[in-house]
Amino acid sequence: MTSVAEAGRALRSGRTSSRKLTEASLAAAAALDGDLSAFVAVDSDGALAAADAADEAIAAGRDLGPLMGVPVGIKDIVDVAGLPTRCGSPAYPAAPAAADAALVRRLRHSGAVIVGKTTTHELACGVYSPPVSNPWDLDRIPGGSSGGSGAAVAAGIVPMAIGSDTGGSIRIPASLCATVGLKATYGRVSRAGVAALAWSLDHLGPLTATVACAAAALEVLAGPDPLDPSAASVPVPAYSRSLDRGVDGLRIGVLSGAPLEPMQPDVAEAFAAASDLLGGQGAATVGVEVPELQHGLAAEFGIVAPEAAAYHRELLHSRPEQIDPGIRTLLVAGLMLEPEHYFKALQARRAVADALRRTFAHNRLDALITPTLPATAAAKDADDFCFGDVVEPVTLAYVRTTGPFNLSGLPALSVPAGFDRDGLPIGLQIAARPFDEETALRVGACFESAAGVASRRPPRRAPDEYVLDPA
Repeated sequence: MTSVAEAGRALRSGRTSSRKLTEASLAAAAALDGDLSAFVAVDSDGALAAADAADEAIAAGRDLGPLMGVPVGIKDIVDVAGLPTRCGSPAYPAAPAAADAALVRRLRHSGAVIVGKTTTHELACGVYSPPVSNPWDLDRIPGGSSGGSGAAVAAGIVPMAIGSDTGGSIRIPASLCATVGLKATYGRVSRAGVAALAWSLDHLGPLTATVACAAAALEVLAGPDPLDPSAASVPVPAYSRSLDRGVDGLRIGVLSGAPLEPMQPDVAEAFAAASDLLGGQGAATVGVEVPELQHGLAAEFGIVAPEAAAYHRELLHSRPEQIDPGIRTLLVAGLMLEPEHYFKALQARRAVADALRRTFAHNRLDALITPTLPATAAAKDADDFCFGDVVEPVTLAYVRTTGPFNLSGLPALSVPAGFDRDGLPIGLQIAARPFDEETALRVGACFESAAGVASRRPPRRAPDEYVLDPA
């Protein structure tokens, strides 16, 4: 599938129609999903009806915005009216949702075409997302928990899909699948109608083909919502207008130390090259360390376990045997934790958030960069990474670099930054001040343009001719 911007130009010029784009998306899902398992439900009838409505709007001269007529996937923890929300778990009922989640309503009002529900790691609690395969290597994981969304975008089935992010679940699959993934500031996007994992850490956002797609998506998704008290009443800028401003004059922190080490050598080399590239584009790069981030994992899991257990308490009591044993263990542990442990985790979270705020202020930073992850995509049967003499569980390795930005609530963007020696994607993470997604996207767009890696395609991908007729 082409990018949102390319699709929009083709739609408005008459080179294609939303029906053609949607039929192409449905055909790509049918052709590829046997290998990828990116979708748990495809709504062909609903998608084609929405596509026809978008075509009618275009013909009548009504422009609903950048997502009008564009196929979109929705992670299966988000309610879509008429489709079940199973959260990747047999413990959830198969009854269809009665109403759209707030963000789905926003998408529909913008003319976007919902093609189906993407696969999530069970209860949005994991980094593997079985049975989804990574389009770059079918024996590798796509990341999680928004693995279906990452695989669907990377494979070109849709140019955009919705993910959720509690400890990295948008940015992890973005990094492993070579897509763009944006976790906006906590409260920037309404969570009404979305199943929770940990309510104080959960964020929603897009996985997209390009940075421009992510900017266009956030313009639609962001804003206050009376149904979600945590949704902030902060003005939403036109993010797309800042994408071509470059980074000349910006101060960008380059993180070292905790929580980056250890990391794979190819990732370290790609990160160093990314820092040099941004410096070459005119940014002032400033080396920074934030020692408090070494406590990030303890704080993350100290919050996730009790909050997830509280949310899924009824499920644990009524259908525990239907929950994956590993996730069930986490939930039971959350129920058994003494409240003081949760409060200590909240204190650690505050220490992490305050340290990041001080780092931005003391160094006068506009943005902060890290490798999105310290390693590339793990094999499906791998439990651990070996970093030289250090053995680390895959889950902990991935979450230690992404989790701090859930704890702090800061916006964080992952963009493709290169490939390791096996041809597996590497991501660059760009964080910014609260509600300054505009700067993160601006840096990401500059890097994307200068790095020139975004055009590389995975082996399992829909051919471009599925999407647009040549003109």
